[in-house]
Amino acid sequence: MGKVSDAVYKLAVPIAESLGLEVVEVLYEKQRYGMVLTIVIDKEGGVTLNDCEKMHNAVDGPLDELDPIETSYTLNVSSPGLDRPLKTERDYRRNLNKRITVRLYKPADGKKVFNGILRAFDEDTFTIESEKGEQITFYKKDTAKVEPIIEF
Repeated sequence: MGKVSDAVYKLAVPIAESLGLEVVEVLYEKQRYGMVLTIVIDKEGGVTLNDCEKMHNAVDGPLDELDPIETSYTLNVSSPGLDRPLKTERDYRRNLNKRITVRLYKPADGKKVFNGILRAFDEDTFTIESEKGEQITFYKKDTAKVEPIIEF
């Protein structure tokens, strides 16, 4: 995280916790119409539009007082979404024993994309079970993207 994201994260976590929410991440990035500060929240069972609105209202005043951003920006509070890439321990825990896609920076065994069921993870690695029943372990640092496979 950058300087702005870190400051906002520290401010937002206790506010979110008081509302029964978790701050998943804070993003501060240039988008088409200017700078956007996004606070991504979650909770067991998923986040509602009402949760996003409550968090937005609760963090708006304290954010103005902290004043971590010198230019104008848009504040956005959102849910992680069903297809959010796995980044945090909570993401991996939530997707344990579910199907995921792993995209690597460099090929392994001639492939850059692997599909399988997430079977285990720790701080540095995770293991999937392939369609053939093979256990394949990846270092998180070697993955470009790890995302859930959404099945309806």
